[in-house]
Amino acid sequence: MRDFIASFRSFDGPSRILMVNQFGINLGFYMLMPYLASYLGGPLGMSAWAIGLVLGVRSFSQQGMFIVGGTLADRLGYKPLILAGCLLRTAGFALLVFAQSLPAVLFAAAATGFAGALFNPAVRAYLAADARERRVDAFALFNVFYQAGILIGPLAGLALATVDFRVSAAGAALVFAALTALQLFALPQHGVKRAEPTALRSDWRTVAANRSLLLFAVAMIGSYVLSFQIYLALPLQAAVLAPGSEAMLVAALFVVSGLVAVLGQLRITRWFAGRWGSGRCLIIGMTILAAAFVPLIAVPDAQGLPAVAAMGAVVVSAAVLAVGSAAVFPFEMDLLVSLSRQRLVATHYGFYNTIVGVGILVGNLATGSIFQAARDAGNGALVWVGLFSIGIVSACALYRLDRGGHLQTRSAESSDSGDSGRGEVVGAGR
Repeated sequence: MRDFIASFRSFDGPSRILMVNQFGINLGFYMLMPYLASYLGGPLGMSAWAIGLVLGVRSFSQQGMFIVGGTLADRLGYKPLILAGCLLRTAGFALLVFAQSLPAVLFAAAATGFAGALFNPAVRAYLAADARERRVDAFALFNVFYQAGILIGPLAGLALATVDFRVSAAGAALVFAALTALQLFALPQHGVKRAEPTALRSDWRTVAANRSLLLFAVAMIGSYVLSFQIYLALPLQAAVLAPGSEAMLVAALFVVSGLVAVLGQLRITRWFAGRWGSGRCLIIGMTILAAAFVPLIAVPDAQGLPAVAAMGAVVVSAAVLAVGSAAVFPFEMDLLVSLSRQRLVATHYGFYNTIVGVGILVGNLATGSIFQAARDAGNGALVWVGLFSIGIVSACALYRLDRGGHLQTRSAESSDSGDSGRGEVVGAGR
């Protein structure tokens, strides 16, 4: 705890505000999202493919629209986009209180997702600029706050969901309304250099021509597809294993995931950074994400086994996913800044996540459909084998990129050595 407090205090005020802000964002988000799939499939009676579509649209409207949010952040400043995103998410969650049909739910999901597209690139670009050479450490600490929201949010949401899911949606809307007001007064405006409006196409061409960024984004799609399964496949599996009481099991998944990240993030980051370069860290982290589905391949259901064994496999899967995500996230964020060479950071981040968002949409639709088909065919392990394979393919792709020099952050930054904001990277080869 002392180490955590000392690390937190060592950063400037804006960085600390952004970290606390991210806790609030995830608190409100995770009060709602872990129980959305169960709500859609239960009270609203939607099929697995429709649930996958709703979650995929929410993800695509966020990840896929990051290019818009990133571009606006680089032009208008980071704070206005953070405020706009929080305000829009307030409205989206409020709409879920009343939405009953698939079109209405899709509209609400798209609004909440696009809200994330507005504030996420701005938050990360702002943090990277404020932390400067301490980016890896800043993003590691940022992820602790991020995961603390994941830890506490589902518990708060579970308490409200015992009354009604719509109460959770209203509570989440109130959290984002409070965040909007708080940031309006507490977060300083960052002095971002604004591009001329006529340079928009040139900016996008510059980002799209960054071959290393493009290849890295494609390789990292697997990381996001696998990490996202704590919202889709694992809750669906919980509903199969514990019908009628799946909310408790889902809450346990997020509690375990949050605890692993909150207690282990700084140690995991320092351990990885002290041993390997960025490429190796990402490869190993991706392999850990793939390995998270091995327990579910071994125990895909409770047939012939105690139900507690099958439920334990789901919890272990969530824990290993958290370890893999903790290993990947700080190095991924730092590498994105390095690949941008400190120019149009939010736009680069947005372009990267637009590519990833398309992959998440396709991945979620496929996962939801395969999950249902595998259950109908009596082969529950099929979806987990598929997810494991995605992780291994992505790890191999990262290995090839690392061997080709695309994941070398020092070389990416060395060409822009005159930039006063350039940062050194923690760990060998970083």
